[in-house]
Amino acid sequence: MQLYNTLSAEERAQLIDEAGQQRLTLSFYAYAKIEDPKKFRDDLFLAWNTLDALGRIYVAHEGINAQMSLPAEHFEAFRATLEAYEFMRGIRLNVAVEQDDFSFLKLTIKVRHKIVADGLNDETFDVTNKGVHLNAREFNAILDDPNTIVVDFRNHYESEVGHFKGAITPDVETFRESLPIINEQLKDFKESKNLVMYCTGGIRCEKASAYYKHQGFKNVFQLEGGIINYAKQIKEEGLESKFIGKNFVFDHRLGERITDDIIAQCHQCGNPCDNHTNCVNDGCHLLFIQCDACQSAMENCCSQECLDTIHLPLAEQVKLRKGIQVGNKVFRKGKSEKLKFKHSGVLPEAHLAKAITSIRQQISPKRRLKKTLLGNVSHYYVKAGIGLVEMQNGTLQNGNKIVIVGPTTGEMELTISTMHINGKAGTIAHAGDKVTFAVPSRVRLSDKVYLIVN
Repeated sequence: MQLYNTLSAEERAQLIDEAGQQRLTLSFYAYAKIEDPKKFRDDLFLAWNTLDALGRIYVAHEGINAQMSLPAEHFEAFRATLEAYEFMRGIRLNVAVEQDDFSFLKLTIKVRHKIVADGLNDETFDVTNKGVHLNAREFNAILDDPNTIVVDFRNHYESEVGHFKGAITPDVETFRESLPIINEQLKDFKESKNLVMYCTGGIRCEKASAYYKHQGFKNVFQLEGGIINYAKQIKEEGLESKFIGKNFVFDHRLGERITDDIIAQCHQCGNPCDNHTNCVNDGCHLLFIQCDACQSAMENCCSQECLDTIHLPLAEQVKLRKGIQVGNKVFRKGKSEKLKFKHSGVLPEAHLAKAITSIRQQISPKRRLKKTLLGNVSHYYVKAGIGLVEMQNGTLQNGNKIVIVGPTTGEMELTISTMHINGKAGTIAHAGDKVTFAVPSRVRLSDKVYLIVN
């Protein structure tokens, strides 16, 4: 039985692109008693692998928590794999507001002690005694009630780029930190106020609402399906969005826009920006907000120290991080003295700027191009309008037509007229070469570059 991925992320991305299928990004969760999580995990992997389903999934004795991507044409077949389990029959699948074929590039299903690290002893309270679920219309109505206290149960880097108007946004890095903080802050309102809570997809509130009812809160409510489901409902029903900004998501997109309001700042220059990135230095991987100008100037690094580090020989970089635990740091940071404009816990009442519709959203429906992968963009020289591409496969020569593809860049087609190869003017580049050429607009780090062959 194949219970592991046989393709690298890069190989999977190429196959997805060549397939030309529309994919859906979705999430779901369910609390249930699972006797054998390991067998449950293996059965799911076998069923989903055949459907080309990808994603990050946690299973435990208490249930399942999943964020996934799958071909749209396999949606019903995928739902059937869930319906095979009684506790997932009729389960709500939160489909992402913005779709991206490359949101996940591997199928990873891990057995954990809990599906969400909440630090709670579930034996001490009734986890099924949950708060009242509210749809988008009901949620909007209760927010207008002056007797309501609304709490964001996400982390500081999530609420920084988007949140509900008037929400309490705990300055925490983990869900478990927020539970005792809110319990203490609101101890005098347990009977007199509506405690209304929300999170990304609803799973954190599912447990938190039961916990707060056990702590003596009388009127506990939660947003059903979280921000993801709320955004879908307000669009379908034409409701006012009381959520402003971006909803942070845990795939490579790092966010999907709910409104055009930008309420955050670039952590390096202070300009309005709500695009998260991870420092490219493998010894850092700090999660922070970085605008396009700073990304280009700092080469996707969070500090001058990291910028200097990435230009050292690889052997020296490895030596510098020896003994430092750098694995799995993505999403776990976002606070650092290196970030001059990070203001955790201090959120603006009004937006700082309006987002401009991205190039990607303006693109016409995708044409089926026959193409082969050449390499990735590794730098963009702002003033010169020049892109640097590291060749991985094939050859590139003057006169070739290429397409540069990325989540923000969209699809940029151009014909190569002149280029420099490893710093010198040339006519043909091969795998391993570093190639520079003029591009009509900004390209981004790790955009993929393909040779059009039809």
